[in-house]
Amino acid sequence: MRTVLVTGASRGIGLAAARIFAAQGARVIGAARTITPELTATGARTVAADLSTADGVSELMKKAGDLDVLVNNAGGGDGQAVYGFLDVDDAQWQSFFDLNFFSAVRVTRAALPALTARRGVIVNVSSIGARMPAAGPVAYNTAKAALTALGKALAEEFGPAGVRVVTVTPGPVRTAVWEAPGGLGAQLAAAANVGQQEFVAQLPAMMGMTTGRLTEPGEVAELIAFLASERALNITGADFRIDGGLVKTA
Repeated sequence: MRTVLVTGASRGIGLAAARIFAAQGARVIGAARTITPELTATGARTVAADLSTADGVSELMKKAGDLDVLVNNAGGGDGQAVYGFLDVDDAQWQSFFDLNFFSAVRVTRAALPALTARRGVIVNVSSIGARMPAAGPVAYNTAKAALTALGKALAEEFGPAGVRVVTVTPGPVRTAVWEAPGGLGAQLAAAANVGQQEFVAQLPAMMGMTTGRLTEPGEVAELIAFLASERALNITGADFRIDGGLVKTA
């Protein structure tokens, strides 16, 4: 039985990934700041931890044990898109990097001995903002770009030891980020002086998504599960976009 650790597992992409791996028969460890009933219902072993801190990562890894798959999904950028570069101070930069980059650095560092011994897989969940840094919150996008670069470097360094590292890069995904009251979608809608439902409905067209719709969390989770499977044994160091055709370049 494989052991899979999913960070940021309480909702959205992380929750969908926990569900898929559990359905495949894996032993799933779901880590999040707040353990939701939905995460508990997956049957995952849950660990409440703030992965933006070194202490939170340390507590998680003490409980995680040996791993076959690590999904670095913890992250967030709620609210910052309505601000410009000069509005973001040092503390905010550090906060965004702690959650979106250093959480993955610390968890990966702690997990690598076990992943190497078991010829495991690391899947980093980045963001389309890493490829389109002008299109959203500067600190969040920069941290995600660093995460994407980290994945490539890890693949090169630890590939000869049998560890595969891949990156999944979603565009806008139908999650609470866009749909919850007070979330990023609500703030952007207010800034545009339109209703939140109307704003979210128009979002694919505004962003130039060829498919004309948001990506569903389960679709991203299916991609994560495939890349972590034996069907993808010769895939490493790659970055897979799932963005509805938003990025127009090769």
